[in-house]
Amino acid sequence: MADIFDLFKQITQSTISSEPISYLVVGLGNPGSEYSSTRHNAGFIAIDCIARKSNCNINRAKFKGLCADTSIGGKRVLLLKPQTYMNLSGESVLEAVEFYKIPTENIIVLCDDVNFDVGTTRIRAKGSDGGQKGMRSIIKCLGTDNIKRIKLGVGKKPTPEYDMADWVLSKFTSDEQIKLQSVAENVYDAVTLILSDSIEKAMSKYN
Repeated sequence: MADIFDLFKQITQSTISSEPISYLVVGLGNPGSEYSSTRHNAGFIAIDCIARKSNCNINRAKFKGLCADTSIGGKRVLLLKPQTYMNLSGESVLEAVEFYKIPTENIIVLCDDVNFDVGTTRIRAKGSDGGQKGMRSIIKCLGTDNIKRIKLGVGKKPTPEYDMADWVLSKFTSDEQIKLQSVAENVYDAVTLILSDSIEKAMSKYN
């Protein structure tokens, strides 16, 4: 039985490698174990779920980040986790885009958003950075805000006086982690729908 699964994996990998990479899915976060369960790393958490469901590991060091080559929705996709720290995420994205000549309309960014509760998502076809500094860096480096993004709610500050940097670098509670993992499953389905069909359908279903 193991031989059959190995053969299937080889066939799948061969099919993927026969097509050029033309899509990029980026998960935003900060590298390092100390940030692994923080609100700012919601994008990392979501893209790791996508990798698991796509049967790949994001472990190849390139483009100032970690990446993996996979297939989603019938498209050959590069999964990317910038390792530049959040504020310089655009440098990593730009290197990947220029290397594979990926058009901006074929990019999807997964990022945290402090304006929405944990367990919610908002899909947008374009727009401003909304205060998300990783998104700001990407828009600046690519020279356009015409970039698809899936925002993952990480909760609002408990009080107006609470420092924003402290809030986004705080860790999710156990209950929040469960909600986020459930949302991450939906993110995989949303990305698949965007790549194989349309962002409008994904927005209608997951917003």
